[in-house]
Amino acid sequence: MKELVPIALFLGAFAMVFGIRYLLNKEKMAMIERGMNPSENKTNAQPFLSLKFGLLLVGIGIGLLAALFTVRGIFGDVLTDGKEGQAVAIYFGCIGVFGGLGLIISYLVEKKWLDKK
Repeated sequence: MKELVPIALFLGAFAMVFGIRYLLNKEKMAMIERGMNPSENKTNAQPFLSLKFGLLLVGIGIGLLAALFTVRGIFGDVLTDGKEGQAVAIYFGCIGVFGGLGLIISYLVEKKWLDKK
């Protein structure tokens, strides 16, 4: 039974990729039949996408560091008596807060650049 899991994962991944390619091809063919140009439907480049992901990852990293220092400062090196759940909550909270701050900073930078343009 254990041997079927990798096989099923491989077949599922192959079917997903094949299905996506098949549906994209069908969509392009339908556009051509209606007289539309499929190349016009492509999405525009997003110039700030790397900035957004970069600031998000920096925010997550700072959040992890802040959570580490907070947990070590509150609980010390040893977590006992069911306090592991509180430490996990601190980690997730800091990741969310600092990741969100990174996205807010990205938004402010984009807005400032677009207003200046």
